[in-house]
Amino acid sequence: MSAQPTEVSRWKCTVAYDGSALAGWQIQPNAETVQSVIEARLAAVFKTPVDITGSGRTDSGVHARGQVFHFDAQWSHDPAKLLTAMRIGLPPTIQILTAKKVPATFHARFSAKGKIYHYDICHGAFADPFTQAYTWSMARTLDIEAMRAAAKLLVGTHDFRAFTAMPGSGVEKEDTVRTVKRLDITGRGTRLRIAAEGNGFLYKMVRSLTGALVDVGAGRLKPDDMTEILASQVRTQRVFTAPPQGLCLVKVFY
Repeated sequence: MSAQPTEVSRWKCTVAYDGSALAGWQIQPNAETVQSVIEARLAAVFKTPVDITGSGRTDSGVHARGQVFHFDAQWSHDPAKLLTAMRIGLPPTIQILTAKKVPATFHARFSAKGKIYHYDICHGAFADPFTQAYTWSMARTLDIEAMRAAAKLLVGTHDFRAFTAMPGSGVEKEDTVRTVKRLDITGRGTRLRIAAEGNGFLYKMVRSLTGALVDVGAGRLKPDDMTEILASQVRTQRVFTAPPQGLCLVKVFY
């Protein structure tokens, strides 16, 4: 009697990666991305092309400790063996942390309830060589209390159109209202971290919020300017997009 074929299952995976030398998450022509590397590994494991869907896209140079993706495939062994098979052959900059079977209704992007990002800054000094790739370094010392006052004005449910770097034609098609649950600024000495948690973030929104907060800390903007910029619903040069290397996707909530 022949064995019954294994049913196709949906798999939820968590991946961490150093995005320094990668062209972001999404597949692009003639560029190495997180998605392209993982899909190539899965194709080797399953002997057939496998498409993965991420919780969202990270830009070129952005890192992740808890990016989530899903895919559908037939696998007759236990999840631990799948995890081992996926890990073998991946570069040290991309590591699969977890892999588990989930209901077919799960969707890495649309099932997500929220995300946490961290943005690390070194101010009043320059980051050492071992953290430079994960930190925005600046010689100027920032006014942290002014930044915290500005951050309070950005927490809550707002139209963040002025804090997205999307092209005008694209932003008009997307709902730009988001809820930022917290925008905490903590630090010791020259180290500073901005922790952003929300139900979702627009294209380059966290980097734009960070750029605006740093400009407040540097005295180029006032805390109250955040309210004015939000109300304008127009992206202008007043909002600077922070560089990518300080940003890390920490966790996705479901």
